Amino acid sequence: MSTSIYDEAFEWYSKNWDPDRPVGEWWALLAETGWSFPSWPEGRGGRGLSPRDAKQAEQARLDAGAYGPPKGLSTFLVAPTLLTYATSEQLDRFMPGIVRGTDTWCQLFSEPGAGSDLAGLSTRAVRDGDEWIITGQKVWNSGAQNAAFGILMARTDPDLPKHKGISFFLIDMTQDAVDVRPLREMTGDIAFNEVFLSEARVANDDLLGGQGEGWRVGMTTLSHERDPDNSGSGSGFDFAGADLTRTAGEHAAAVDGDVDGFGLAMSGGANRLLDDILDEFDGSADPIRRQRMMQLAELRRTSRWSTARSMAAVKAGGQPGPEVSTLKVIGAEVSRRTRDLGLEAMGPEGMLWGDDTPTGGQFHAYCMFTPAMSIAGGSDEVNRNIIGERVLGLPREPGESEQRQRPWSELPRN
Repeated sequence: MSTSIYDEAFEWYSKNWDPDRPVGEWWALLAETGWSFPSWPEGRGGRGLSPRDAKQAEQARLDAGAYGPPKGLSTFLVAPTLLTYATSEQLDRFMPGIVRGTDTWCQLFSEPGAGSDLAGLSTRAVRDGDEWIITGQKVWNSGAQNAAFGILMARTDPDLPKHKGISFFLIDMTQDAVDVRPLREMTGDIAFNEVFLSEARVANDDLLGGQGEGWRVGMTTLSHERDPDNSGSGSGFDFAGADLTRTAGEHAAAVDGDVDGFGLAMSGGANRLLDDILDEFDGSADPIRRQRMMQLAELRRTSRWSTARSMAAVKAGGQPGPEVSTLKVIGAEVSRRTRDLGLEAMGPEGMLWGDDTPTGGQFHAYCMFTPAMSIAGGSDEVNRNIIGERVLGLPREPGESEQRQRPWSELPRN
């Protein structure tokens, strides 16, 4: 353990943390000094620390009682992708708004006919001088109703095989040609949307990674999405964007309050709620339930080991690879077992809904969202295929190799 990093960070937070400071000013100070995301490069909201040292800095922040940096898809998915592929000019334009919390982003990948088979996407991008004209439909877009920008995968060459004719764009979501329509969940919340692009325009300068490199860039994004130890994930998710004039202390208090099912699933807050439920209902009294508690603990530990392997690869200079699919599959299983164990421990009270239920209804909201954990970021089936083919070396599905060589325009589609 690098105690010098911990001591330096703790001293800095102790001197500078002020709960009465507007959160916009606090986030700007974190960004300027590199304490926003310490493992990120210097000048980009970080200090270039190793993952191990960055964890010590994060622990120092928690021990000092200071509020953390912005959190959400902007820092969880977008920033790591930009840091890997963006030009210096693109980083200068987009990273300050991300680390300071002034810009929110969304992800525009999945389509009605291209979810599990993402490479089959049909949204088109046609070159028009120094711009691209984008036409198509996206779906299951988290936080798109509040986003200023989006990361978009679109097909730029339909005559190439489906994986090779895709490009990756940074799109302005505020233009009139982008129509965002919220999708309400059975929890009553709105986390997802469908997005219609009617000749939306993107500057060629906002092409990320080069023309035709969209699949490679997109897979980097998805690998971060499937990695629960992603340094940009923060302590939860904020899709709406923050009121930067509100004090940092007020934001910190809000994080400790009500959280929707999505936020609980992504932040690990359901673990705390489950512990509260097991304490309240004497969950360990039943020997069978004790076995299930231990099985869940074993799964969590397995996930930590897998995360450590992923971190070691990144520390060695690589990028998260197909092994992070194991983290995604384990994470979905942990979510299901957490849900089942909590509901079983509550007995009849587990059937209730509302603020006067155990945990104020937060655990029930988490339970309602749990099925999405097996779908979002790649379904369990897709991730198991990735593990089988790219980790274990098993053969692909019959006919898949032939389809990968055919032009996208010749492939059968629904």
